[in-house]
Amino acid sequence: MKRILHIVGTMDRAGAETMVMNLYRAIDKNKYQFDFVYFTNKVCAYDDEIKELGGVIYRIPEHSAVIRTYKLYQLLKKNRQFYAVHCHQLLANASHQLAAFLAGIPTRISHAHSTQDIHNTNVIRSLYQKVSKAIISKLSTDFIACGVEAGNFLFPSKESILYIPNAIDVSKFIESEKKKIKFFFDIGSINDNTIIISQIGRFMPVKNHEFSINFAVYLKQNNIDFHMVFAGSGHLENDLKQLVIKRGLSNHITFLGVREDIDLVLAHSKLLIMPSLYEGFPVILVESQAAGIPALISSGISQEVDLGLDLVQFCDLKASKEEWLKLMQDSLKKERVNALERQKIIKSKGFDIDVSVKLLEKLYSAN
Repeated sequence: MKRILHIVGTMDRAGAETMVMNLYRAIDKNKYQFDFVYFTNKVCAYDDEIKELGGVIYRIPEHSAVIRTYKLYQLLKKNRQFYAVHCHQLLANASHQLAAFLAGIPTRISHAHSTQDIHNTNVIRSLYQKVSKAIISKLSTDFIACGVEAGNFLFPSKESILYIPNAIDVSKFIESEKKKIKFFFDIGSINDNTIIISQIGRFMPVKNHEFSINFAVYLKQNNIDFHMVFAGSGHLENDLKQLVIKRGLSNHITFLGVREDIDLVLAHSKLLIMPSLYEGFPVILVESQAAGIPALISSGISQEVDLGLDLVQFCDLKASKEEWLKLMQDSLKKERVNALERQKIIKSKGFDIDVSVKLLEKLYSAN
């Protein structure tokens, strides 16, 4: 059995982490076992499942990049059982690949999940980006990206990139339609005509929840019968809750916390909203299309997310709220593609987990 060490930072319910777990569940564990490196001591959402599947979690709770790199090197030198390292932390992959190279790990994989650097770009940050990309290009043996734009960002000089879409268990989201329970959300102010709008993702600046709150103010002012639900967690959660109260939206926005049943959250939603400043290829947009839920998203998100089901509508963040409302209403009027056709199209484009895991197993076995 080959043990693959995934360097992820944490394993909470977020896009890249969920994608890794989807692959972990589906991969042939007689041949491959995943272990994980966290850079935190906190309990994470997937900890128990990782352990149940036979994985080991190693913790390096260091803020200093230099110390973290050295401790990762020590971990890899001490634990010679690792066949490969598989790094998921964008530009930080450079230091992880350096540690793996110095430790003599033969297979070093860098995986791109985003199309941009989350930090503001200045002269120093631009230099950091350039150096990090050069190290990643030099020391990685294999390159994976969730999409073309993500690959172009992190591996601009590479032609040989394996594209593994952020795949899901398509059948789970197709079947969720049959599991609908009336008033699944514990919200007293909704009825059958209420437009349930979901935003699913971590509470962090790039997800732009404040835009959704401002949009909710506009919907309320225009007497739209709606209720917005936020699923996720993050360091901005308390600030956003206070903003909801300040804007008088306590009866119109509900915080659901971290959910294990995103398929049911989507099944009971009428629209997914994603006003992110930028994204690579969010897993949630594959899930929403599998569930047949229209999505209204910012034009900062890669165009690749539209799988051809007529369920994704882009809008510029600089557009008026009136334009966002018009596009929302247009999206709600569209007739959804039936479940079997959705499943067929999504699988044909490689977004089914069975297709993706075969690509990954082929890469692991080739080295």
